[in-house]
Amino acid sequence: MNFRLHILAFLLLPLTIFAQNFTDSNLPIVIINTDNNAPIPDEPKVLGNMKIIWHQDGSRNYVSDQNNPEFLNYNGRIGIELRGSSSQMLQKKPYGLETLLADNVTNNNVSLLGMPKENDWVLNSLAFDQTGMRDVISYELSEKLGQYAPRRVYCEVIINNDYKGLYAFMEKIKVDDNRVNVQKLESTNNSYPEVTGGYITKADKTTGNDPVAWTMQEYGWSWGVDYIHHYPKPDDITTAQHNYIKSVFFDLEAKAGSHNASITDGIPSIIDIRSFIDFMLVAEYSSNVDVYKLSTFFHKDRKGKLRAGPVWDYNLAYGHDEFGNRSRYDVWQFDNNDNNGSKFWKDMFDTDMFRCCMAKRWFEVTAPGMPMNYAVICDRIDEIDEWIAEGVARDNQRWHQMNQHASEVQAMKTWIQQRINWLNQNIGSTNSCNADIPPLVISRIHYHPADTLGIDGKQLEFIQINNNGDDVVDLTGVYLSELGITYSFPNGSHLAARDSLVLCSDSMVYTSFYQSAPFGQYLRNLSNKSEKIVLADAWGNVIDEVCYSDSEPWPTEADSRGAYLQLIDLDLDNSLPESWTARYFNQTTSVNEISASEHILVYPNPANCIVNIVSEKEINSVEIIDITGRIIMRRHDKHIDVSQLPNGFYNLKIYSKDVIAVKKLTVSH
Repeated sequence: MNFRLHILAFLLLPLTIFAQNFTDSNLPIVIINTDNNAPIPDEPKVLGNMKIIWHQDGSRNYVSDQNNPEFLNYNGRIGIELRGSSSQMLQKKPYGLETLLADNVTNNNVSLLGMPKENDWVLNSLAFDQTGMRDVISYELSEKLGQYAPRRVYCEVIINNDYKGLYAFMEKIKVDDNRVNVQKLESTNNSYPEVTGGYITKADKTTGNDPVAWTMQEYGWSWGVDYIHHYPKPDDITTAQHNYIKSVFFDLEAKAGSHNASITDGIPSIIDIRSFIDFMLVAEYSSNVDVYKLSTFFHKDRKGKLRAGPVWDYNLAYGHDEFGNRSRYDVWQFDNNDNNGSKFWKDMFDTDMFRCCMAKRWFEVTAPGMPMNYAVICDRIDEIDEWIAEGVARDNQRWHQMNQHASEVQAMKTWIQQRINWLNQNIGSTNSCNADIPPLVISRIHYHPADTLGIDGKQLEFIQINNNGDDVVDLTGVYLSELGITYSFPNGSHLAARDSLVLCSDSMVYTSFYQSAPFGQYLRNLSNKSEKIVLADAWGNVIDEVCYSDSEPWPTEADSRGAYLQLIDLDLDNSLPESWTARYFNQTTSVNEISASEHILVYPNPANCIVNIVSEKEINSVEIIDITGRIIMRRHDKHIDVSQLPNGFYNLKIYSKDVIAVKKLTVSH
């Protein structure tokens, strides 16, 4: 019998179960009883009831509290089934569950253990992991790097009066504003731009009835990597949607294969560089043996870039491989002759600019005090180890699968030090990717306008961005990189020195309501509660970011009460709530405030040839903007030829030294 089969045979042997008197825990306690004590199959889900005992003040949790509503975080119906692949072969099983209303059919979106409301959850059995923390540490690292990862809470589980041990209660990967925050697709979304998102796709082995959507070339091997539709589901995705998202992956393969680093038509034009780099750093930091080919997720929002993640399935990592010796500290997992994944991973790494940016990010996140720093990660491992110690002991008594826990934890810390040292020596140079960050500042946010004059407040949203420098800024490649709203500046667009622009949710409504034309329109809407807005360049360098909130110390007048958030001074730190004030539209305007000045005359109006502008102030430039918000003409004088413009209504945006004036113009030939 070979080594792998020997291990599996041992793990599958019947166990002598010692009686346990499990009465209390420092961790939340999850109690599940299936109807009529029905066994839990792989599928379909069976019905049952779940109680979660959680003392939110941090005091101990007692099984006897299961009938005390004061300490029940959940007491309701569920559907539950087995989940996982190789982990399902073990005596201790992983589970997937959904919370249901009393009718046993309708989803019940609830907040469990402090996680945002939803109905799909996972009980992670921590399979093949003596430390009990490899998954948890990896998801936490990804989260600390700024990427979404499934939230998780350690707990102890009882099913049908049988103590099941230590688990991580986790979010299932799915489309949701608080999980993978991409636009939901309808079956009718088959044309541009609707067909562009959102999607969740994974490289993985097939489980259940999910068919292979397509196969891509694997680096170094003749066989390929299978891709599966995660959202929309294989039965729901249309042919047009399938063809679109497949084309994005093969476009990436082509661009990476030619090492095209152009920000206009190369690798960074189609992928979110930061998410791919962060994904690779977590994968390589842990030396995950399955990553790139298995349990590897991607997602894409409507009109957004392809993004890597969320991270998933990290139990065979950090020097531990249940089925061999593949989680070594001295290999690249995309180039180690096992589960290399799609060829584009290696091709991106071999693209000089991408590798330089990856190296730059690596040295940033391993610096003192940062998440991947050795001292920081060891401290976090010790904190988690102390937190789960009781659960580990009881779990080991039940299953005998964590009997080397202490030595495994120490071995993992030693291995991480070796891995960091190796990566420091092999990740490459940062000399060729030092970026000049333009002085762009997010200066205004109208995130929750009230409904006004029959207009849905969501149509009145806007974000203002200022150039706080003395030079023109090239906006090519600049985009809003955080999921929630989507916008990329057109290639060749610019923002003049000390000038500003506005992005809005509805160009036509904005132009009509505010008597001014925006620079562009983003997709989707800002959150009415809190959202992080990130302005980044094509290579993932953060230019500016703001995470606003509708609660104090942020100005609450901006929360549907008629005001917007206004940065008090462009030189202030706009990440701090005290740097912002609430501004109403009837207040005195400041420099660059949109204003319909009465001291400017436009004639003739209507016009059919030359439009003349008379102003007591010096005019710097004039823009003519159509009803869609598109700038169709820009001039620097007071006499503008409109003879070639189609008949219709336009806005004249007139820039002078200390004011922006907007005037209506009618062209009629």
